[in-house]
Amino acid sequence: MSDPTPEELEFEETELDDANLPDPAEAVREFIDQVPLLSPVEISNELEQLGYKGQIDQRRALSLMAYRHVRRLKRIYLDGESPNDLPPKQNVLMLGPTGCGKTFMVELLFQHILNLPTVIVDITSFTESGYIGDDVRTILTRLMLNANGSQHLAECGVVCLDEFDKIASSSSNARFAGQGTTKDVSGYGVQRELLGMIHGADVVVAMDYGFSEYGRRLQVSTHNIPFIACGAFSGMDELLRENRSNIGFRNAPGEDLSQLTLDEVGSFQKFGFLPELIGRFSRIISFPKLSTETLKQILTENVLPQFSNEFRGEDLELIVSEAALDHLVARSEKRDTGARGLQTELVAAVERAAFDTFMQKRNARVVIDVKDGKLTSEVT
Repeated sequence: MSDPTPEELEFEETELDDANLPDPAEAVREFIDQVPLLSPVEISNELEQLGYKGQIDQRRALSLMAYRHVRRLKRIYLDGESPNDLPPKQNVLMLGPTGCGKTFMVELLFQHILNLPTVIVDITSFTESGYIGDDVRTILTRLMLNANGSQHLAECGVVCLDEFDKIASSSSNARFAGQGTTKDVSGYGVQRELLGMIHGADVVVAMDYGFSEYGRRLQVSTHNIPFIACGAFSGMDELLRENRSNIGFRNAPGEDLSQLTLDEVGSFQKFGFLPELIGRFSRIISFPKLSTETLKQILTENVLPQFSNEFRGEDLELIVSEAALDHLVARSEKRDTGARGLQTELVAAVERAAFDTFMQKRNARVVIDVKDGKLTSEVT
């Protein structure tokens, strides 16, 4: 008998390797089995325990969406039910000003509580195929990387498209409430390419960002991947009032995005969105600005303890007066940065004190207060 050729040896080695590979279907079943099945109430409470403050109705809505996603996955992968016999996956559009807790909720919910493959991307970095920039299909490449390269686990994950309002077409005259227009290659072109992906499609995905002609590619199904789009949609409230006025509704005082529904696709179209893209979302969740009380609670319970711990490591006690806390919150509100700006404001307040005291003082109290409208620090 002649010796095997190199090609035959390679084939036998490949067969052996494939035989030792775990069954992908079984691996995904084991993964779905260990995903916690918490009730919507338990999920909402867990968010609060992890430090999420305010937005109670919004928290309940997304907690219910998360529960439905997990329950649907378990019925498909563990109970063997057909997806056609179940309600389709739920895509969600979340609207609200900067720093009101949209992406933070997604991060806590899907990455920390449910531990599902999740990707949060700034959609403004993506362009239509053929233009310089990231192709929208690389969103799924990133999702697969977060699923440890597993196509099957990625197909159970969640995609969050942040800054979604910024891909509105530049043809809109009312966008961004006074901000400049943007290039249209990340307008309708990107919207068209997102249509099928968000609705549910089999997408050929490159396994590397270079999109090498000879690079490895896989087909990823998005039929069970919920898409969550987040954006500030500045100026949408004006379009909403105008649209309702044109159809005979009287504008109620203080009317804003909290009254926006999917029935008013015309407002989104005027904003610069394809109606069929907005139609891919089965739920709109509107986030109002965080109240002064909630911002102060976030500052004292979420942000300040981190800095206090840093000072404690230097044998110092950091004390921020009530007046200083109120001053920091007021500055954040004035800049319209919401909770996102609280840490920035506090950093500026403690930097001088830290420079003067770290490795210079021990067993001292560092007090930050307000004097003549400015923050001061004193070591006692």
